[in-house]
Amino acid sequence: MKRKILRGCGFFMGYVLLFVLLCPLMWLYGPFPYYRVLVTDMIANSSRSYIAYTLMGSSRIEEVTSLTSLQQMTVEPVITDRESSFVDEANGITIESIEGRKFKGKVMIVEDPSQIRVAMTEDMGTAGQRLADMIAGQKAVAGVNGGGFFDPNTQGSGALPKGTTIIDGCVVSDVGEEDYMGVVGFTRGGVLTLKKVTASEALGLGYVQAVTFGPFLLVDGVPQIVDDGGRGVAPRTGIGQRADGAVIFVVIDGRNAGWSMGANLRDLMNVFVEYQAVNAANLDGGSSTEMVYKGQTINRLWNLLGSRYLATSFVVMPR
Repeated sequence: MKRKILRGCGFFMGYVLLFVLLCPLMWLYGPFPYYRVLVTDMIANSSRSYIAYTLMGSSRIEEVTSLTSLQQMTVEPVITDRESSFVDEANGITIESIEGRKFKGKVMIVEDPSQIRVAMTEDMGTAGQRLADMIAGQKAVAGVNGGGFFDPNTQGSGALPKGTTIIDGCVVSDVGEEDYMGVVGFTRGGVLTLKKVTASEALGLGYVQAVTFGPFLLVDGVPQIVDDGGRGVAPRTGIGQRADGAVIFVVIDGRNAGWSMGANLRDLMNVFVEYQAVNAANLDGGSSTEMVYKGQTINRLWNLLGSRYLATSFVVMPR
């Protein structure tokens, strides 16, 4: 009996080792171009891009990802499962499931934009905070992860947000930003406004709740993403607004071959087009992507360790 158990363990470890060895070989040299482009794009645009650049080099990555556009290979309609929609009439919230050929996700529609505010970690500069804890601390109903934060060597604690963060009309943080990012937030009139501006310019434009991230997806109804957006396939979070003022949050699960591979920026933009948004922006994604309603995470997290510690979030206050 003992020998059978040891033999079984040996076979299992052998299969695991074979799998570990074959996956990189199939990625680098296999006969499946879609798989090669997809995996290369995902890793090269993730927080662990050094893996792709170490194994392939920048010239080979450029060659592979330019062979064909992921968007051209995966053009697809967005299917909304309205039969399973959940409506919280008291708070003016509707939650729906969406699906594309390679992704699944959730959409939350909030009728009244005045319910949206930005929350920030209570220990800024020291530690981040989980999304559910931010929502509970604000006595909010729901929320999604927000802007970017400094993440050295993928070990960031969410302690310090990137760019401009504005809460209740006050700049609470203003620390550097990347070129593609902009200020994403709401003016006093509840209008989602997307601008590449400084903190002082943002206040002059009337921002009262804002984070920094990007790129923008739709501006005044005009699509902003060319081809697939150039940032790979990944879990995504986005925020948008319809002409009637309703706010749209989108989260798309990713990096889970048995469930959802993720979305590129064109996919995310198309979801907002489907939901008739006039303005929309990409928020922090990857392992940060999360949607919480009444204390429960309602999408599937990519991070096996659970909710990530974040610097900021958009939360929905009770109506």
